[in-house]
Amino acid sequence: MHRAEADAARASTASAADATAQAVDAARADGAGAAVACDPDGVRLSGSLPGPSPTLASSALLQLIWLASPALPVGGFSYSEGLERAIDAGHVSDEAGAAAWLVDQLHLVAARSDLPLLAAAFAAWRRGDHAEIAALNGWFASTRDSAESAQQAAQMGRSLAAWLHGLDAGAPGLDALRSLEPAPQWPVAFALCAARIESVGPRDALLACAFGWAENMVQAAVKAMPLGQAAGQRLLAALAREIPAAVEHALALAAAERQAFAPMLGVLSAQHEAQYSRLFRS
Repeated sequence: MHRAEADAARASTASAADATAQAVDAARADGAGAAVACDPDGVRLSGSLPGPSPTLASSALLQLIWLASPALPVGGFSYSEGLERAIDAGHVSDEAGAAAWLVDQLHLVAARSDLPLLAAAFAAWRRGDHAEIAALNGWFASTRDSAESAQQAAQMGRSLAAWLHGLDAGAPGLDALRSLEPAPQWPVAFALCAARIESVGPRDALLACAFGWAENMVQAAVKAMPLGQAAGQRLLAALAREIPAAVEHALALAAAERQAFAPMLGVLSAQHEAQYSRLFRS
């Protein structure tokens, strides 16, 4: 992955995130409620505005946290998405390298493919458009660039469908999800589970999915390099700072601009299939 390209991708999405922050600041300047608390890096932690609460209902928030949890029984912890091979090949050798790699992957891969597709699938599930769901599922399956990445998308998608069936066998959309060919893909399955939570919007769903991905990838880095737990938390903090801009980019991306093009990552994923010693399935 190329650093300059990642920087350009982040720069192109910064205006959307800045506009959101400016709107909140303007509302506060007009006499709106409590001040917004910030951490030392300036990340907004809490606040209030007049009118309806901008926060999710407690039950909806808990269900999103559940979906984003690495403890969800879908096997996400068993995949490194090429990171293990990058470490073995010497492309990533320390904490700073791992942070740069994962931030690039967030902006160059997730924000251009997984997250915008999840947003489109979320909207399609909400309006009951199963033809569009099938098309999105097929696009995602056909753009996996290695056997391992195809296996990950299908296995995690099937596992999430099985999880939902175990909770609610009559869940709307579940039969359509389980019938998708060649298999329900992970972002499409996640979109259904998020869309069925009342009051959750597409931005909420994308933030939850992106943070769940970040947690899994940080754990992969901690185990494969290895890194200490404190270093892992610094990696997670770096990704958390980047996720909002990646989500805004994904939400603004037109369907024709959606892409899955990360040649180096694809090559590393293919090489990982024959790697002699490995902890992860990708």
